[in-house]
Amino acid sequence: MFDVNKIVTALQTNPNAQRTAMAGGGGFAAGLATSMLMGKKGRKMMGKAAKYGAVAALGGLAYHAWNKHQQGKASGDAGAAPAAATPAAAGSVPQVPAEYEAAPTNTAFLPAPTDEAAQDELGKSLVRAMIAAAKADGKIDADEKSAIFERLNAMDLDADSKAFVFDELSAPLDVNAVVAGARCPETAAEIYAASLVAIEADTAAEQAYLQMLAARLDLEPGLVEEIHRSADAQTV
Repeated sequence: MFDVNKIVTALQTNPNAQRTAMAGGGGFAAGLATSMLMGKKGRKMMGKAAKYGAVAALGGLAYHAWNKHQQGKASGDAGAAPAAATPAAAGSVPQVPAEYEAAPTNTAFLPAPTDEAAQDELGKSLVRAMIAAAKADGKIDADEKSAIFERLNAMDLDADSKAFVFDELSAPLDVNAVVAGARCPETAAEIYAASLVAIEADTAAEQAYLQMLAARLDLEPGLVEEIHRSADAQTV
């Protein structure tokens, strides 16, 4: 089974590695300390990923933003009943919890634990989205890829998972492949959320990439804004 939790762990840097990178060290930390999962939003999400699992944490971010957006739409148009992210009574609007929660299982945001095929597909889509976002401004060069490969080889990952990450890191940026992972509007929101937390999003290239990705995923501007607000609001 594709172990997205271990892969996300392998693709993040620990505090000691971050200090090494800031001091001018090379290798994995220098390559990704300011890129893969090391944006401010990514650092906030790491505690959630450790608690709930990476997919549940990212799904929770998208789920929270999705429901807030739907609630806002309902408030603005009382005559319309928005689609809920989870089953609800006809015509009702999903309530937004005050505190962050993991995505509920057996939904588009988090498939049931018994549905390994769906879990694998979503996990790969999110990892692909994170890696693509980190490539958006060209920070991952050949030397950095080599260092990442070495770290992944040392991790407790199965051969298929390693091969998937190696292939994604080695391939040119392919937005079409990222967008193809969005099987429904909910997973589109989740893919965008994963892309957002993977980078700092403070350069023109990264911001342009996120804008283009949101358009390609056909996300409503209000939902994109809610994803950004939800990501900013999360605490470890």
